[in-house]
Amino acid sequence: MKILVTGGAGFIGSHITDELVKQGHDVRIMDNIEPQVHGSKAPTYLSKDAEFVHGNVTKIEDWMKALKGVDAIVHQAAMVGVGQSMYQPVRYHMVNTIGTALMYEAIMNGKFPIQKIIVASSKSTYGEGAYFCEEHGEVWPGLRSLKQLENKEWEVMCPKCGRHVKPIPTAEHKPPQNLSVYAISKYDQEKLAIDFGHALKIPTVAFRYFNVYGPRQSLNNPYTGLCAIFSSRIKNGNCPVIYEDGLQSRDFVYVSDIVQANVLALEKAEGVKVYNVGTGMPTTVLDVANTLIKLYGSDVKPEISQKFRVGDNRHDYADISLIQKELGFKPRVKFSEGMKQLVEWGRTTEAIDRFEEADREFKESLSR
Repeated sequence: MKILVTGGAGFIGSHITDELVKQGHDVRIMDNIEPQVHGSKAPTYLSKDAEFVHGNVTKIEDWMKALKGVDAIVHQAAMVGVGQSMYQPVRYHMVNTIGTALMYEAIMNGKFPIQKIIVASSKSTYGEGAYFCEEHGEVWPGLRSLKQLENKEWEVMCPKCGRHVKPIPTAEHKPPQNLSVYAISKYDQEKLAIDFGHALKIPTVAFRYFNVYGPRQSLNNPYTGLCAIFSSRIKNGNCPVIYEDGLQSRDFVYVSDIVQANVLALEKAEGVKVYNVGTGMPTTVLDVANTLIKLYGSDVKPEISQKFRVGDNRHDYADISLIQKELGFKPRVKFSEGMKQLVEWGRTTEAIDRFEEADREFKESLSR
C-alpha cells in the first residue's frame, strides 16, 4: 500500500512512518520541517526508507504533488499547543483547519482514488472530562468559574446540584466544549474528515489522542506537551512549574501505542468512526513531575504554584472500550516503563528550556 504520512518528520508521524516502512508499505512523508519543532534542519531520525516531500499543508500545490499514487493518508501534520493557539489563532486555523480542507479540495480536484484516511484529532475537543454525580449520574460540567478558581477550589462540581463529582473515563459520546483555539481547530479537522468521509465514501477514522509522550518529542518546543516541558525544565536544573495543586489528572499514552492504533485503523477500520486513544488510566500532574525528577536523578523540587489558567480543565482520562472492541486496541506500555524510555532518550538530546518565555508570551497576550 502507498501511504502518505503528513507530519512524518514529527514526533508521532515519524514513529508511524517507521512502523509502516517496517511492515513493507511504500511510505511518502510530507513535512515542512517546522522550525519551532525541528530548528533549522530535518531530524536525524527521519526514515531513509521513506520518500520525503518537503511540503506545506497550507499549499494546495504541495498536496497535489504529495497525493499522486497514494492509496491511504495518515494525516498527522498540525500546529500543537493550547496556550500558543490563544495568541496565534490565525496560524493554528491556517495549518489545522485550512490545511485539512485543502487536503480534501486536492483529493477532489485531482480525483485521487484514496481508499482510507486517518486524521489526528485531540482529547482537547472534550474540554472538561466526564464526571459522576451520586444524584445525577454521568454529568459533563463546563468551565470552573473564575470565582471558584480564585478561591482555590480546584475540584469540579455538578452542574445540576453543585455537589462535588468524581472523574470517570471520558467516552466518545461526550459533547465537545472546545475551550481553546487549538481545540477548535482540531475539532474542525475531525469534522471535516467525518463529513468528507461520508460525502466521498472514503473509510475514515478520526483519533482523539490523549496526552502522548515518548522519544522524539521536542524538548525545545514549550508547547509540545507536559512530559517534554517538564523534562526540559529538569534537564536545565529548573523546577517544573505546576498549576493549581498538582492533583489534576491526565491520561498519558506512550507513542508506540498511538502507532498501534493507526496501524490497526489502516488494517481493520470500516466506515467513518471517531475513537479515543489513551490508556484508560489517570495520572496526576504532580506524579509526572516527581517521576521525571527521580528518573533524571535531579535534586530540583516541583513548584506547586497554586496559580491557575482560565480554560484549563481539571481531570480527563479516556474511555477506550470502543477502540478495544472494534479495532482490538490494547495499550502495551505502562506509564513507569514509558517514562524510563522518555528519559533515556532525553539524556541524549538537546533541551532548551523556553517555558518562562512561553508563559510570558501567553500572559502578555491576555493583557492586551
